[in-house]
Amino acid sequence: MRRGSFSSMDDAEEESAVDLTPMLDVVFIMLIFFIVTAVFIKETGVEINRPDAKTDNNKDNTTVLVAIRADNTIWMDKRRIDIRSVRANVERLHAENPEGGLVIQADKNANVDTFTQVLDAAREVVDPTKISLATSQ
Repeated sequence: MRRGSFSSMDDAEEESAVDLTPMLDVVFIMLIFFIVTAVFIKETGVEINRPDAKTDNNKDNTTVLVAIRADNTIWMDKRRIDIRSVRANVERLHAENPEGGLVIQADKNANVDTFTQVLDAAREVVDPTKISLATSQ
């Protein structure tokens, strides 16, 4: 008789258990959806002391970031690059999202000549209206 009472309790516990498998499936599908649709921001990999500006115009849809440090080194995608390879790197990163823009983060102590060379290389690849200079407000 005791044996029968335990078996009826086991049956009751099995009936009251909740199956979480469908909920986990939905969570994983949502996770995959958000990963696929997310826009990943590319970082330059260095901290830049930007020049001040009185006007500010935020750019959405920026896909390529180029940083010019005070010592005139150029950084893209967390690695240092040579001035001669700026165009090739901009082409590679811009090909991932052709509608995106380009932002040049030039240190306020960087050489204007370096900035001009980077700007010229970027203009060969990206629509000039989608190129901007990052500043502090």
